[in-house]
Amino acid sequence: MWPYPKIVAHRGGGTLAPENTIAGLRAGLAYGFRAVEFDVMLSSDGIGVVMHDPHFGRTVYGDGYVPNFTAAELAKMDAGRWFGPEFRGEPVPLFLEWVDYCKEHKIWMNIEIKPAEGHDEATGRWVAHTARARFAAEVAAGEPAQLPLLSSFSMTALAAARDAARDLPRACLFDKIPVNWLETARELGAVAIHTNHKYLTPEQAKAVKSAGLGLFCYTVNTPERAREILALGVDGFCTDRIDLIGPDFI
Repeated sequence: MWPYPKIVAHRGGGTLAPENTIAGLRAGLAYGFRAVEFDVMLSSDGIGVVMHDPHFGRTVYGDGYVPNFTAAELAKMDAGRWFGPEFRGEPVPLFLEWVDYCKEHKIWMNIEIKPAEGHDEATGRWVAHTARARFAAEVAAGEPAQLPLLSSFSMTALAAARDAARDLPRACLFDKIPVNWLETARELGAVAIHTNHKYLTPEQAKAVKSAGLGLFCYTVNTPERAREILALGVDGFCTDRIDLIGPDFI
């Protein structure tokens, strides 16, 4: 069973706002989205920040590597002006700032643990432990649909997250679903498989659902493809085109 939202805004506002920013969350809300997928990595002082790329140059100008900067330094950087002048000065969010905003606005979270190279265990452990502390009341109340879903391409990070917060749900994230997906999911106690919709086959979709796991795809940007994957039994997907595919899409 998939207790989470079906349609999720990719990195906040999709194509309408700079990714992984509070401005992106506001854009998603404006289009009715109360579900978001986003990325978290660690600063040099071991604090989670909401960023996708470990290296500067795309969403943050200049040369630099996220693990070499403190959270305070990263939070002062401009993560918006690359997207458009109206977003100039939009900061890199701290993970806790992001979580608090989502909780305040009742936005469900798919948290992708995105470790920089060599930081897999530390990132998985920190994200899970910190998220668990913020959702202690929901865990105690036994409300799985209210809990964030932790996902990662790094099985090492997911194992660390499992050990740090066993009562938070986890999902294995694959570009292409490997032959040992079920063994890996069971070892990590995963509740879902997340994968690139471009490579998903009907046979794989059937196998994942037959195993009792949720099936989520990234990143689906046309209504036609969205209908195709839903017909395969996919439970949910994220999209950049929040202007074309709404939260109530069927």
